[in-house]
Amino acid sequence: MQEYTPFKSGKVREVYDIGDSLIMVATDRISAFDHILKNKITGKGAVLTRMSAFWFDYTKDLIPNHMISTDQADMPEFFRSDEFAGNSMKVKKLRMLPLECIVRGYITGSGWASYKENGSVCGIRLPEGLQESQKLPEAIYTPSTKAEIGDHDENISFERSVEVLEKEFPGHGTEYAEALRDKTIALYTRCADYALSRGIIIADTKFEFGLDENGQIVLADEMLTPDSSRFWPLEGYETGHSQPSYDKQYVRDWLKEHPDSDYLLPDDVIDRTIDKYKEAFTLLTGEKF
Repeated sequence: MQEYTPFKSGKVREVYDIGDSLIMVATDRISAFDHILKNKITGKGAVLTRMSAFWFDYTKDLIPNHMISTDQADMPEFFRSDEFAGNSMKVKKLRMLPLECIVRGYITGSGWASYKENGSVCGIRLPEGLQESQKLPEAIYTPSTKAEIGDHDENISFERSVEVLEKEFPGHGTEYAEALRDKTIALYTRCADYALSRGIIIADTKFEFGLDENGQIVLADEMLTPDSSRFWPLEGYETGHSQPSYDKQYVRDWLKEHPDSDYLLPDDVIDRTIDKYKEAFTLLTGEKF
């Protein structure tokens, strides 16, 4: 049996090259504030993989994506052990575009902090008088650069995103920047409307894209998971304060309240976090995890 080692290790993912395609493994690691926490959240990787697969299938008519299969039988023998069960996805090889494509439908988090300071988010002026957690008049696109582990992503303007893309893809900066913005907004709009019908508000999220061998833009990485999005329960939603969540905001909030934790979570926070992830999965897909 051929053995494989990951050629890329991210904050929560391992990526393996199997020749004509890749195996992307969502680990049980969890990150917050650009740190990998010392605990693992057992079962988290499988939830993320199944949720991404659900969304990839739901939006495949809108934009092609990199998913080939989540069936271990379609992967090399090395990946058929329990270690890779449920948390692995066989995907197409792409040339990744160097942006995180963030879309915000509600004002919260760093966006709310920026708005309170100067009335704008990532350079985009917003109407006066907005309240925390309020739905924006229309979703806004706020791209960022991709950071290495331990570094911070940098929020950038649309104009700066053109420059970033132009540097790597001369002659295509504006074309790619406009396409990423439009695809990001379209994906968010469709999926946020669907989630709302299932009792979940998607406050914001991020997407990543790459180019296939034909130069076509393809949706990649993860999609609309509790790691990459803010999910709020529709029931009880009201503006004027932060919202309870189905995502890792629960972990962020605990860490803020316990600054001396050294990024080590107690068992009850771990259990509550995976319960939230599973609850979101069930609400969105209609399937028990």
